[in-house]
Amino acid sequence: MMDWTDKHCRVFHRLMSRRARLYTEMLTTGAVIHGDRARLLGFDASEHPVALQLGGSDPRDLATAARIGEDFGYDEINLNVGCPSDRVKDGRFGACLMAEPALVAEGVAAMKRAVKIPVTVKCRIGIDDQDPEVALDALARGVTAAGADALVVHARKAWLNGLSPKENRDIPPLDYDRVYRLKAALPDVPIIINGGITSIAEAKQHLAHVDGVMLGRAAYQEPWRLLSVDSELFGETPPYPAMKDVFAAMLPYIERQLAEGTRLHSITRHFVGAFHGVPGARAFRRHLAENGVRPGAGIDVLRDAIARVDDRAPAAVAA
Repeated sequence: MMDWTDKHCRVFHRLMSRRARLYTEMLTTGAVIHGDRARLLGFDASEHPVALQLGGSDPRDLATAARIGEDFGYDEINLNVGCPSDRVKDGRFGACLMAEPALVAEGVAAMKRAVKIPVTVKCRIGIDDQDPEVALDALARGVTAAGADALVVHARKAWLNGLSPKENRDIPPLDYDRVYRLKAALPDVPIIINGGITSIAEAKQHLAHVDGVMLGRAAYQEPWRLLSVDSELFGETPPYPAMKDVFAAMLPYIERQLAEGTRLHSITRHFVGAFHGVPGARAFRRHLAENGVRPGAGIDVLRDAIARVDDRAPAAVAA
């Protein structure tokens, strides 16, 4: 979710669910340790619970970055061992580390010694020619022995040789049963499944086999699905009944950000998929696309875009 789940996106998503755990974009340990921490790590208090996702392989750097994240107030540190981008491979972090489970376990152990908050790992079922039965088991048992509090498994391989990062999101076949078998083998370890899950209804089916479900692209590209998370999965009343109510609650945050110099488009780019099957959704998107990028664009651009959506829009389309 690099370049997607920034703080503006997370504030927006939090207004649709009190219970879902939010994750940052993956940040490298080098960026966290040496970069502009306020810009990279700053988040709004409304985002809790929120996890900081790290990319790195050096145990000392991972421990240092995890401690910095804890000091910033994050609720969890998540080590990404699943991202297949070229930058990740070149930097010896992300999915290529599936080939080095002992090093990953060493990094987890170092972070566990450094912080008191949960440390989790996100991985694939394997990479390239690895046997997923062997590779996933080796990684999972190594990191749990090192103290990992949970494992998030993207249920497909990553082909680092032969497929682009974009192709790695779709072409390798999904193998949900492999994740189910991991849970059966490690009944005391929280296992969260990820990959290709497009609806809350699908998430409920997976929860019969695992402890949690992570949504990535579905939550970002079709955020309206999140309106039903609290009611469908937790039996609780959602924060707001409809997307227009979410935007009404979002406006004060946007006004504060604009006053601090943030460009409107930096925030509204996360709203493209907000309305689904609703008259006026296309006009909403077009208005933001044409006007939100203009220099000095203000809150009225968003208000005008929202006004183009039918007021009879449903509270939440079946997710």
